[in-house]
Amino acid sequence: MTALPRFTAHNGFVLPVIGLGTYALNGDAGADAVTSAIDAGYRLIDSAFNYENEGSVGRGVRSADVDRSELIVTTKLPGRHHPSAEARTSIEESRSRLGLDATDLHLIHWPNPSQDEYVQAWAALVEAQERGVVRQIGVSNFLPEHLERIERETGVRPVVNQIEVHPYFPQTDQLAYHREHGILTEAWSPLGRAKELLDEPVVREVAAAHGVTPAQTVLAWHVARETVAIPKASSLEHQRANLAAGEILLERAEVEAITALGRADGRLFGADPATHEES
Repeated sequence: MTALPRFTAHNGFVLPVIGLGTYALNGDAGADAVTSAIDAGYRLIDSAFNYENEGSVGRGVRSADVDRSELIVTTKLPGRHHPSAEARTSIEESRSRLGLDATDLHLIHWPNPSQDEYVQAWAALVEAQERGVVRQIGVSNFLPEHLERIERETGVRPVVNQIEVHPYFPQTDQLAYHREHGILTEAWSPLGRAKELLDEPVVREVAAAHGVTPAQTVLAWHVARETVAIPKASSLEHQRANLAAGEILLERAEVEAITALGRADGRLFGADPATHEES
């Protein structure tokens, strides 16, 4: 297949527009799904300490018939490991679980602002990058106020912020903030409430106009908004369909029509980063 389009961060780091989410891809089946995805053309693999599948993801990566240098393997630091000493150990543990010489992209999973330890966690990632334990560092579910604080206190800006984005929760203002500061946006749960969303008339109309599926249409909407989508897919059929969506070009009016599906209560489970706490 042809190489997917890519987005570039403020420091030159690049991500393909479609990656593989691995939440709930565990055990031997999870490892096999990761291997098949890489062999199908995926180059961005997203995991997390709290997914409890870093071992399977790492095995899937090592089993793939692709040079390791071509892959971007991501994991995330959990909330209970924010304090400096715990963060350092957690970062090293993730690398060991993955069985890799370094993690390519390491994120803080949630800011947990009431604990007020996310700056410590960020400083630990900065230090890990300096040691070569991780190659690129970023965050997940951070609001602009959190992003500004960690840069102010460490002098280092994240390359990525992975947040909830889908047509029911389009996050237009946050995406604009990221673009202004050269921070790449990754969308978790990019298909949102998939069953409901994929039955929306506007999504089906745009899909029909392009001769693609509703799911591919939503993924193409992400790409048009300069957002990296990381849908989970265990079957090779769905993996290939999702990758193909990275090359679908929507008209501006189509993008705006899908964005108009946004709702004030559009979050999947009400996880506001200003108050949500992850263990």
